[in-house]
Amino acid sequence: MINLTPWLHAPAWYIAFSGGLDSTVLLHLLADHARNHPTPPLRAVHIHHGLQSAADAWPAHCQAICDPLGIELQVIPVRVGPGASREQAARDARYAAFKQLLGPGDVLFTAQHRDDQAETVLLRLLRGAGLRGLSSMPGQRSLGQGYLARPLLDTSRQRLHDYACAHRLQWIEDPSNADLGFDRNYLRREVMPRLQQRWPQASQNLARSAQHLGEALGLLDELAMGDLAAAEQGAALRWAGIDSLDLDVLKALSAARQRNALQYWLSQRSRLPDTRHWAGWASLCAAAGDAQPIWRLADGQLVRSQGRVWWLSGDWLSPVGGSHAWVDPGTPLGLPGNGQVRVIAGQSLRPLHIAYRQGGEVLDVPGRGRRDLKRLLNELQVPHFVRPRLPLLYQGERLLAVANLPALGQADCQLRWDPPTNAQGLS
Repeated sequence: MINLTPWLHAPAWYIAFSGGLDSTVLLHLLADHARNHPTPPLRAVHIHHGLQSAADAWPAHCQAICDPLGIELQVIPVRVGPGASREQAARDARYAAFKQLLGPGDVLFTAQHRDDQAETVLLRLLRGAGLRGLSSMPGQRSLGQGYLARPLLDTSRQRLHDYACAHRLQWIEDPSNADLGFDRNYLRREVMPRLQQRWPQASQNLARSAQHLGEALGLLDELAMGDLAAAEQGAALRWAGIDSLDLDVLKALSAARQRNALQYWLSQRSRLPDTRHWAGWASLCAAAGDAQPIWRLADGQLVRSQGRVWWLSGDWLSPVGGSHAWVDPGTPLGLPGNGQVRVIAGQSLRPLHIAYRQGGEVLDVPGRGRRDLKRLLNELQVPHFVRPRLPLLYQGERLLAVANLPALGQADCQLRWDPPTNAQGLS
């Protein structure tokens, strides 16, 4: 029923085990394979969302299934955040937990099957999804430091049910699956049975169409990579670790190619915006030259500065400020929400502290005298969103150096800054 060869050399295997029919069959298949073949260590992971009282009994059920199979079970409670879609919020919480769990090269197996594939295509079609949304769920993709694998995508739900009955497996029936208020439940219980009465191969054909769309998407991705290769050239501030694109290069493309390139680029960083939300991109491009437009997305934002668009997320979206005394300049100083700094100086300097721009700062520049810091940053074309985060090194009231800008420091005193990682969201 499944081919596990591609993942035999992983450091560890995990299975997302809800206790339902699909994941119970997958667990049984993996455990059977592990008994008869050399495999990586196998562990089951149950995510406890706490969304309904019935769920409190499910970890014990999962444990009772795992124990006879000799499989370790890890139960991870998660908090489902508020949102318009409880399904999406639960999925986000679940996959965030999986990402934290996986080590380098580890594989997480999930039990999506052919009918899930077909339902997903139809559901997204009804929501007006584009090619990227309609293409098939991949059999494997990266997840955190490891991979997510779906070995049952070519298997029907009926075949899984037949297997479970033949092997007398026990599984949980989630009461929420009967709630027709959820779109997928309504599609599964009310729409798909009628489609299959008329077209018995409906699920299989929808899944096959999704594969065809996936192939088409692959060609568009290749086009996007070529367009992005040119737009990524000339990136400044590589030390900041911020991804950026040349706006003029993008604007030279047709509107369709712009969108295709950006969809590919953003898909690795954020959940993609719907069609209406793409107006934010048009506004960002059309804003006046001295404006600082922002396109806010689900997991970060695009900002425009110095002729480029920059992706900001994580700590880069949190404000910084205050003054931080540097008791021991011989060791790095951690800055709340802003990485860390270290000083390189030819002499002992005390007392030192780190502060941020307030306006009106003046710096003694070797060979140029006292200069206004704002003008100096303009000369160096430092993006506007970086300036409030740049650590400034002071000795008392005297500004000695600006982080990572050698031209803005004394000859024998430089400030090295390791910025916060530009943490990416769900992809």
